[in-house]
Amino acid sequence: MRIGILTGGGDCPGLNAVIRAVVRTSVKEYSSEVIGFLEGWRGPLENMVMPLTMQSTGGLIHRGGTILRTSRTNPFKVDRGPERILDNMQKNRLDALIAVGGEDTCGVANRLYKEHNLNVVCIPKTIDNDLSATDFTFGFDTAVNIVTEALDRLHTTAEAHNRVHVCEVMGRDAGWLACYGGIAGGADFILVPEKPIEAQKVVQAIKTRHSRGRDYSIVVVAEGAKFAEGEAGVEAGETPEQVDSFGHKRLGGIGDRLAKLIESQTGFETRATILGHIQRGGSPTAFDRVLATRFGVKAAQLVNEKKFGRMVSLQGSTLTDVAIEEATGTLKTLDMELYGVAEVFFG
Repeated sequence: MRIGILTGGGDCPGLNAVIRAVVRTSVKEYSSEVIGFLEGWRGPLENMVMPLTMQSTGGLIHRGGTILRTSRTNPFKVDRGPERILDNMQKNRLDALIAVGGEDTCGVANRLYKEHNLNVVCIPKTIDNDLSATDFTFGFDTAVNIVTEALDRLHTTAEAHNRVHVCEVMGRDAGWLACYGGIAGGADFILVPEKPIEAQKVVQAIKTRHSRGRDYSIVVVAEGAKFAEGEAGVEAGETPEQVDSFGHKRLGGIGDRLAKLIESQTGFETRATILGHIQRGGSPTAFDRVLATRFGVKAAQLVNEKKFGRMVSLQGSTLTDVAIEEATGTLKTLDMELYGVAEVFFG
């Protein structure tokens, strides 16, 4: 068989490990050929390809980013997008495509499978861990470790200066990263998209904490968290320049707004730190290297078995597969029982 592979959406640690595993399994186990499409869905749209061999993908397991590069291209917003993808699949004599990505990338793959009979298999990827039908996605563990290390460092400087530090982390609609990282990093407050921010409660809790002799505080807030109705908040703009091809607003700024509010209402010196793309960069953790490798091997197996329209899924410690539409129907939001564990340590 001849197989194509692409990486779409935001980059995250572990993508190169996936590519390596897909190529090695396909070539060694099934005598298949693999080519890479560059820059996500833009690759099959514009026929941007590169050959992938065992030699060219060797030594990738520790490298962050993706050698195939990526983009947030939506082929259903491009004139004759699906038809162009099918044409380029045929030009390259490809029998199947492996799409590695999150809700948007997998959502496109599902539509192409359902509406255009594209032979596609998906591998879930998002550092937000908000993709349904899988317990964890690779990249999440690495991002949690990065957040944890950042909070460890913020603790020392916050204590030295008697400051409140607000750390803004990724998480558009789900607070998994904020919650896991916040718990591991010993945050005093964690604010997530699933629960509106009640600013006065946060302010009062910080005042109470300081009255007990704790002269510094660490607050973690997900970028998608919003203030409760009637509270001072921050909203992303809705201009076309701030919305991607999947309709997502560009987020950011909640950390700064929250820090200013806390300082103005408590009188305590407050600083904001926005981790941003630092959370996406660098080498994957051992957990993510192993999970990405398992995902890549499983995807190659599914292609060989012609089990198209499926996505690799981690259920507990077991690797299985599910229909792509199961993963893209609804977002997997934060388990509020886990958030309840975090709340025990607030204030």
